[in-house]
Amino acid sequence: MVPDDRLHLLALCALPGVSWYAVARAAQEPEGLTRLLRGEQTEKSTEGADTARAIREGLGELDRHVVRARDEVNAAEEAVGAKLVTVLDDEYPANLRLIFNLPPFLFYRGELQRDDVRSVAVVGTRGASDEGLGRARRMAAALVGDGVTVLSGLAAGIDSAAHEATLEADGRTIAVMGTGILRAYPASNKELAERIAETGALVSQFWPTQPPARHTFPRRNVVTSGMSQGTVVIEASETSGAKMQARLALQHGKMAFLVESLVTSQKWASDYLRKYPRAVEIHDVQEVIDRLRSTEIVESATEGRRQLALGLP
Repeated sequence: MVPDDRLHLLALCALPGVSWYAVARAAQEPEGLTRLLRGEQTEKSTEGADTARAIREGLGELDRHVVRARDEVNAAEEAVGAKLVTVLDDEYPANLRLIFNLPPFLFYRGELQRDDVRSVAVVGTRGASDEGLGRARRMAAALVGDGVTVLSGLAAGIDSAAHEATLEADGRTIAVMGTGILRAYPASNKELAERIAETGALVSQFWPTQPPARHTFPRRNVVTSGMSQGTVVIEASETSGAKMQARLALQHGKMAFLVESLVTSQKWASDYLRKYPRAVEIHDVQEVIDRLRSTEIVESATEGRRQLALGLP
């Protein structure tokens, strides 16, 4: 049984004009959810003010959205055994809690583990070269060898190669989905998704029935960056979503690891090296591993952030 406050959190996200990110930030504050449910502004930002106004205008519909939220949660659990975690829960991923545009909730299949804090995203283009696919596989397998959880986006190409190589090496991989948890995209990766759920996790920040859409994949990149300590980009053009994720990682204060072949072939990658101290060119996996923080350090940073939100010394 999902607690009522979790259902109310989801219901707020169903109101038109509400920023999910503003809801997520505010809900973590002392009495934050209570104030949100009254339509009170909880942060001094335009996004917060607009969200408070949208909530006030939609409060008459909130009960209807609570029913919808309960139905969605129950349907996801009954259909595929999906579970819900929210920013109100201690089990919410520690890395993800540290970013400014965190999602208020996640549906997931499989298990989220404490040691997933020590994780790296391996991403790249769908139309990957044979060399790129090989690099993705070698990178993922090498990360597994050091006990690192490998994240990617379940897309064709580099993402699939990273997931597959992790599974073959008996490692943990998390697929961050660009759809609801009840769907698999592309359809050709449905079997891969099932294998990932058996030993790792499938994660979605959307309503369970959400189909693929233009806006869902950029938001998927936010979570893939947020749940990891850094992003390794294998192959990515100027317009690739993997380039977007590298930028998001830098905005999140995380590392953007750019493989040598990418830097020599893509101007955007060499530009990032010049502009951003956290963008680094890498030649082997050890250069990634050496920059990872321990689970304890990340949890300490997360707790520090929560203490600030609570106004505690």
